[in-house]
Amino acid sequence: MSEAIVYSSTNCHYCAQLKQYLKDQNIAYEERNIDTNPEYAQQLEGMGLMSVPVTVIGGMQILGLNPSRIKKALAAAVAQ
Repeated sequence: MSEAIVYSSTNCHYCAQLKQYLKDQNIAYEERNIDTNPEYAQQLEGMGLMSVPVTVIGGMQILGLNPSRIKKALAAAVAQ
């Protein structure tokens, strides 16, 4: 089971950094590439967001690569 959902795009340098960080931390994630699936772009827009990367963990939306927020969100998700 994925711990996180990552909204990304194909040529996004920050998305690649975020995915590498998650791999390095052994955090399972489901990638949702907005370039390959228009539905994922609509989901992102529905959250009121227009840029990637965005990580969704539990109910938290984390913009960009933000290790401290990712760790807090994972801890909160485990506590539930």
